[in-house]
Order: sequence, then structure tokens, then C-alpha cells
Amino acid sequence: MTTTDNPFTARRLGAEGPQVFPLGLGAMGMSALYGPADRDESIATVHAALDAGITLIDTGDFYGMGDNELLLADALRGVDRDRYQLSVKFGAQRDPSGAFIGYDTSPNALKTALSYSLRRLGVDHVDVYRPARLDPKVPIEETVGGLAEMVQAGYVRYIGLSEVGADTLRRASAVHPISDLQIEYSLISRGIEGTILPTARELGIGITAYGVLSRGLISGHWSKDRSAEGDFRSASPRFQGENLDHNLALVETLRALAVQKNASVAQLAIAWVAAQGTDIVPLVGARTRNRLEESLGSLGVTLTADDLAEIEKAVPAGAAAGDRYVAEQMAHLDSEK
Repeated sequence: MTTTDNPFTARRLGAEGPQVFPLGLGAMGMSALYGPADRDESIATVHAALDAGITLIDTGDFYGMGDNELLLADALRGVDRDRYQLSVKFGAQRDPSGAFIGYDTSPNALKTALSYSLRRLGVDHVDVYRPARLDPKVPIEETVGGLAEMVQAGYVRYIGLSEVGADTLRRASAVHPISDLQIEYSLISRGIEGTILPTARELGIGITAYGVLSRGLISGHWSKDRSAEGDFRSASPRFQGENLDHNLALVETLRALAVQKNASVAQLAIAWVAAQGTDIVPLVGARTRNRLEESLGSLGVTLTADDLAEIEKAVPAGAAAGDRYVAEQMAHLDSEK
């Protein structure tokens, strides 16, 4: 099934970007940060996503220190290249222990990173290539200029950005068209609605929204006693103490609304993001076929104006307790400045 024959209306990544299925698959959790994952199940989930019509698959060269790209190479081996689009983030630097030690998005560094990603993924081009964060040492114009060279050379189809603010969007798009901005957007993470989303729309830049379930917090499946070794959410402010109690109470208000729509909490939350505009493509971080199936069910949830008003009343902007990252990571977000 492709974007031309699936039963759901395809969405476009920006004015000049590719057409994609209305949901994308985020692969990070299959290799990193959310605790142990089952590799065989992850690969089966990628296959199930393709069978359902999903085309956009998002990864990063630093997810599992390259493991995520290798996993996707295994999952996509033998699949026609025109059946999927790879969105790859680069620039995050890590030491042998796995610790994050900064960013490098200079032209030479991105060309080197791209070379390794192409080799690990087993492909001759990346569909969307994007810096994971704004590098304070490198003007965005230089980064985009280096990416534009890779577009001209045929190694990259489109240029994307991640977690940047309105001013950076303008400066970047003045150098080369930007297909999409990847940024966290959910019922409880709505910072883009002020200036970033309007600016993206003015410039013809699409949104690929990650964290649509706030890393599982508003999925309807999270509980207070849940934890896992190696899961970075154990240190996330929104998953701590009274913040967690508050946020899980918001989930219960959503659950009551979901029941009225014959939907799960996760489906309602994903459908809300999708309803914010046809220029927005939610990325779902499903690691299992069951979670993927649930997420796909959101495509059958139609939200009326009255539904959206009820959801807004239940979970208004700013309702969440706690930041979405720890302070050190928040400091790296150009989108939060």
C-alpha cells in the first residue's frame, strides 16, 4: 500500500516536501532511551507499519549509537525504496559511554555523518535530513548551506529542522526551502502554537509532530509504579512525584472523553494533534504491533468542533505539570527561547 492507494488522505511535508501517509513511525524507542526493546518485534512493527500504508520513518544517527539505523536497514532490506521515506537527524555528539557531549552541525561534520548513515541504512539517499538541535557554534545558514550541497549532489532529497524557533526558521528558509520542522506537539506540549506554528505556515514549512503521547504519559497506559532500567523518562520532570499525579489526573479526564468517541486515550490524543491542521503529521513511537495498531486506529476518530472544545476545556494549554525535559536539555532547545 502506498500514499497513492491507501484509504487515508496523504499529507505533504511543507509546500515543497514529499507526500506521506497521515501518520509517521518514530523508531527511536526501538533502540534507545525507553528501556529494553525486542528487536524481532521492532522489525515486525516496521513491517506492519509499511503494510498499513505508513511511509515516513524517523530515526537519528545517535539513537542507540547507530543501532537504530542498523535495525531499520534489517527491517527495510528487500523493500522497494519508493515505498518509504527516511527522516534522519544528525549532530548530537556522544562519547563511548553513551553520554551526550554537545552538537556539531558544521558542513564537514554533517557530510561525514550523512556518509555513515547512508552506509548503515544501506540506501543511496535520505529523504529528509535534519540537525537534531541548533548548534550554538554554527550559524544555521552554514548548516543549511552544507545540507543544500548534499541535496544538489543527490544524497538528500529534502532539508528539515528540529526544535528551532521562528527566527531560525526564517533564517534557514532564506538559504534553502525547508520541508518540515520536527518538534514536540501534544495536548500537553503546545509551545509551538504561539509564534513557531504561524511562522512555519507563513513559510510553507510542514510540521512532523513527535511526542504526541508525551512519551507515553498521556497514552492511557502509564501508571505511577511503572519504571524501567535505562528509561530516560525516570528523570523527566513530568514523570516525577506530584507532577506525575497531576498529569495522570489529566489523562483520566481524557479517558472519559475518549469513551464517548469509542476510542482509546491514545487514539483521542493522536487525533487531536492531527486535527490541528493538514500540514501536521503525527509521529507515533510504537515499539510493538499492538501499540501501532492502536495508533492507526486514531485515523478513524473524527473530532467535531464541539469535541475539540470539550478536549480544550478538559486539558487547556499549559495544563501539564513539569517541563518536557530536564533543565540541561531544555537549554538546548531553540524552540523554547
